[in-house]
Amino acid sequence: MNAGLIQLSPLDLLVASGFVVVAAGISMGLKLGIERRLGIAALRTVVQLGLLGLVLEKVFAVRRPVVVLAMLAAMIFFSGREAVARSTRRYTGIGLDAWLTMTVSCLLVGGAVTQVVVGVRPWFDPQYVIPILGMILGNSLNGVSLSLERLLETLDARRHEVELLLAFGAARAEALRDPMRAAVRTGMIPITNAMTVAGLVSLPGMMTGQILAGAPPLQAVAYQIVVMFMLAASNAFGAILIAYGASRRLVAPDGSLRLERLRTVEDRGRGGRKR
Repeated sequence: MNAGLIQLSPLDLLVASGFVVVAAGISMGLKLGIERRLGIAALRTVVQLGLLGLVLEKVFAVRRPVVVLAMLAAMIFFSGREAVARSTRRYTGIGLDAWLTMTVSCLLVGGAVTQVVVGVRPWFDPQYVIPILGMILGNSLNGVSLSLERLLETLDARRHEVELLLAFGAARAEALRDPMRAAVRTGMIPITNAMTVAGLVSLPGMMTGQILAGAPPLQAVAYQIVVMFMLAASNAFGAILIAYGASRRLVAPDGSLRLERLRTVEDRGRGGRKR
């Protein structure tokens, strides 16, 4: 098997951009109104990935733990911010909760995979640590944002039911049991769907990339299995941690519901909460 990866030229990338143009044309033809958003997303993809490629070349060349840790800290920061940005509801302290959630789920699962399963040596080897933790952050981000959105939406819609349970002496965990279960289930939907169709409908990214690079298919499959399992764990940790953090912010220790802290994105400038 050819161990080399086919090199892509700038012209190849230009041709590939035609797919985005086609999608934008379909949007315009059907009057979907997403062509501008699609164009911005495509531009951000090119710029962000291009900059990332330049940064990774420097990081791989330096191979110093402080540089790797600094890059991971930046990735965690932006992933936490993006998780909050996707939510239509906010509360005081949501940013801190998101960053703590992403940090714990990323380092806990990523540390176990890189140091125990894969056995990266040295422990900070950027060729393994950054891609693996990057995959964890990118996928956990979806689970965290979905779990958070579902929990806040449920608390807003079923506030009277939760208040009634609290008024009758239910503990915080008991009153929020159903909303938190629904939130965690929602946060786990993307990864469970991906695991269900892996190998039947889709060839996951890690496996596809390794095969394109010339790796033996069975070795690529082994890595992909590890990736799918680590993403399932990180999504579960993330969905649970963000739901737990939000519940502690919105339900006081004395059992009172603090939904006055909850507001919609549209009302942030006015400091109020849309009803």
